[in-house]
Amino acid sequence: MVSEDIRWEEREDETAPMEGDEPEPEVGRRGDVGRQFLETRISELKPQAAVCVGEDTTLAKAIELMRKKKVGALMVVSRKKPKRLVGVFSERDLMNRALGLKGYGRVKISKVMTRDPEALRPGDSCAYALNKMSVGRFRHIPLVNKDHVPVGMLSIRDIIDFLVELIPEEILNLPPEPQFKYVKTQEGD
Repeated sequence: MVSEDIRWEEREDETAPMEGDEPEPEVGRRGDVGRQFLETRISELKPQAAVCVGEDTTLAKAIELMRKKKVGALMVVSRKKPKRLVGVFSERDLMNRALGLKGYGRVKISKVMTRDPEALRPGDSCAYALNKMSVGRFRHIPLVNKDHVPVGMLSIRDIIDFLVELIPEEILNLPPEPQFKYVKTQEGD
């Protein structure tokens, strides 16, 4: 029995790497996360479909649609065909522009929306979208086709989810609430 154990240890020593000689672990799904983020197109993130309303929609109807569809922003389209993007109505517009108005539920969305918002195309880079959102300080950016007709909405949540997908091990293996981590002593102090 002892001789078997010695033979196993000898075999293990021959094939096992010495401590410190292990290959570096692969990080994320690709080696160069920055390059992947720069090269990935918005369309690959599978953003939400366009949720649109007309310029004459009342705020009561718009708010109900936002709740029903569980979205933080609506795209406002023109009356004429093709229904081009003319504005965005977001939670921020509701808080900052609408709630202060008397009888705001009956107010038309065109009175409180953000006119002529920044918009991107689905083929644009995720990094470009993040830059626009950061500089403009907004959480949603409309996606339009070549005729400026809405095709989707990109949210900051879509970008964050993509970044987590790029580096899942690093994000998912963080300790919960590290600021509350403490060292136990023998005395329990």
